[in-house]
Order: sequence, then structure tokens, then C-alpha cells
Amino acid sequence: MNIKKRLVKNLLIQKILAFIAAIYIHLVSITSNIKFINNSIPEQYWKNDRPFILAFWHSQLMMISFSWKNKKKLNILASGHSDGRFGAIVGKYFKLNNIPTYNKDKKISLRPIFKLLKQKNSIGIAPDGPRGPKEKISEGIIKIAKKSKIPIIPLGFWSSKNFHLKSWDSFLISKPFSKCSFVWGEAMDIPEDSTDQEIINFQNILENNINECIKIAKRNCR
Repeated sequence: MNIKKRLVKNLLIQKILAFIAAIYIHLVSITSNIKFINNSIPEQYWKNDRPFILAFWHSQLMMISFSWKNKKKLNILASGHSDGRFGAIVGKYFKLNNIPTYNKDKKISLRPIFKLLKQKNSIGIAPDGPRGPKEKISEGIIKIAKKSKIPIIPLGFWSSKNFHLKSWDSFLISKPFSKCSFVWGEAMDIPEDSTDQEIINFQNILENNINECIKIAKRNCR
């Protein structure tokens, strides 16, 4: 591991970088015009204290907290990787609660997710994370929705001024003084008796729905 990678993985360095990132994100939010489309979809869940699973691409994490208009915090699934830890530190500045999915043996544990959903707390999942492939739905989010009987709601975002990082997910960085748009899609219920083939079909449907939300967001940022 080279010096640069060691520095980036250092906790103190991560905290400093996270603070700088938080300032930048706040700058983008207060200088930009942010629109919300189909906000009535999540509002009916928020008003009735009903949980749902928020689905969005990993590349759109930067502005995700500004989509959330509920008094309860949004719980975001976090990876055990250093990138996940950095995201968790940044998230604290925006009242996001990151859910660790790795236990002491570094094995994935879904218990915290089902516990939160049972307590009527919503969770956010980037179904192409933490390492891709980019913008491809993994079966995990579908199986969580199936077992928990909690619907999935897709969300797309775009900004008129932005650039992409050279990362596996082409992470989207919005610039200040942008036109920004969040677009919510219709809720998806996954039946308990869904077969393996039906789960694959739901993966394709959710992928298309997120992408369609982003297309609409792009049109509204012109």
C-alpha cells in the first residue's frame, strides 16, 4: 500500500476530509435551486409513519440527504470498506444514520436492517454498491424487501452543473449554483412467494425505474 492510500485510510485524515466535504455539500445546497418531483409518493409514508426502502445509485450519494423530509433519520447501508467509513463520517453532518453491515468477524449481517424496518424506520440502499457493477441491481435489496414485506421506492437525482470522479461508480459531484432535481418513482412491493426468476425480473424493473427517474431529473435541470 502506497503512502497516499495509507493517508486516505487514516481515521484522522478521513475526519478532516469529511468536514471539508460537508462544507462543500452545504455550499452546493444553499446556492442551488432544488426541485422535488412526485414528492407525494414518500410523503404518504412519512405522514402515516410507514417505512420503506429507498433505492438510488451509489454515484448519487452526495446530495441524498436533501431528498429526505421526514423527522426520522434516514438509515443508510454502509460497507465495511474505508470508503463506507468515510461516507458514514460525512453522513453525520447531514443527520444520516449509517448502518454497519459487517460483524466482528467481518461477515455481512442483515439483522440491523430488519430490526430498523420492524421498528418502522426507513432505510436507504445503493443496490449497486459497495463495489459494483455500476448501476446494476444486486438481488440483496429485492430479497430484503421480500422478507420484510416493506416496499422499495426508487429515487433519481441530477444537477445542471456537475462532474464525475474517476471511481468505479463515476461518483457525481454537483457544483454550486446548479439546478437540481430529485424524482421519486412509484413504490414496488415484492411478494413473499416470489421465485428466483421473479426476483431477477424485479431487479430489472427497479434498475429501469431508477434510470427513468434520473432521465426525468435531467430534463428538469435544463
